[in-house]
Amino acid sequence: MKKSKLISLGAVSALVLSLVAALAAPANAATDFKGAACALEGSVKTIGGVTYLCSRVNESLVYGEGRKLSGTLNVLCGAQELWCSTMTTAFQKKTGITTKFVRLSAGEGLTRLIASKNNPEFDIWHGGPNDTYIAGRIAGVLDTYKSPNRAMLIPAHQDADGYWTGVYTGALGFCSNTNELKRLGLRAPTSWADLLNPKLKGNIMMAHPGTSGTAYTALYTQVIRLGSENAAIDYMKLLNKNVLSYTRSGAGPTGPLGRGEIAVGLVFSHDCTAAKLLGNPVVVSFPSEGTGYEVGAVGLVKGAKNSLAAKAYIDFALSAEAQNLGPDKAQSFQVLTNSNAKANRNMVNLKKLALVKYDVEAAGTAAVALKKRFDAEVALTSSAK
Repeated sequence: MKKSKLISLGAVSALVLSLVAALAAPANAATDFKGAACALEGSVKTIGGVTYLCSRVNESLVYGEGRKLSGTLNVLCGAQELWCSTMTTAFQKKTGITTKFVRLSAGEGLTRLIASKNNPEFDIWHGGPNDTYIAGRIAGVLDTYKSPNRAMLIPAHQDADGYWTGVYTGALGFCSNTNELKRLGLRAPTSWADLLNPKLKGNIMMAHPGTSGTAYTALYTQVIRLGSENAAIDYMKLLNKNVLSYTRSGAGPTGPLGRGEIAVGLVFSHDCTAAKLLGNPVVVSFPSEGTGYEVGAVGLVKGAKNSLAAKAYIDFALSAEAQNLGPDKAQSFQVLTNSNAKANRNMVNLKKLALVKYDVEAAGTAAVALKKRFDAEVALTSSAK
């Protein structure tokens, strides 16, 4: 009888040990997940703390090499606050990695990255125009990473060397308060020349090119449109006579616009659309001579302290799943770069716009010197008005 009990206890002990082993097995089981079939290219799956990316191999969709993620991920985010929060929260929920962000406009973000170059405080830069990322590459604050999800993007939306990859696109537009236009006896502007109308004196706002990627895109658009930096600065001097003030953020003018404090703001059109959906009396229009545009990007910070999680974040940011969060959850209506991402009726149709041939490499290379010229020749005269 005692022997029987001992045998039973031994069997129970063996069963318990096998259960413990099974519960401790996810990491090994996850390792076996590599090569498993998947349905949506670019999707991210986490099993037992290991993250896998669904990508195409020999015409088949399978999960690739797993990454064991840990620690904290720090994101420098250049888009709107809600968009930044939505993206980082979704990544944290999907992977279990604590993900924090600091929201800074593109120019401010680049300045911060350069200041912490010898001891990086961020792992990822997400959002903001790609010409600023080119300036970041030149400054030595970005590293290369070519995500498998680049296959879902056209070549124009990715850097050949992997310093940046596009997550959305957007076009510059004129955002006008319809009530203020009526008061001034004006129609919504449809040319760059319209912004120089004396009736708009003190009724225009835009961001400062030194802090904002939106505003730098506007500045360099004049270089392309008019043929030289000198001509661009001359135009900005004329425009400056009508500018009430310069904001730090590209979307900054939409607040005063909604309150009727100004008549026109120079912003990316998706920011005007978001303001309109909030009930503000605004309308967006575009310059017939041609407007500038951005490719909002994501990039790996050089010297990132959590590079594995950073690369997994880039994979996620390029996925249709992540990009769809913009219009679905964050009231952000940029045109998305992943070919599987959904279109939204609030997105601008870029094919219907007159676009300048924006040379992003030249824009990024010229950024430091051109911003200094704007400060010295345009912005300083603004303070003297």
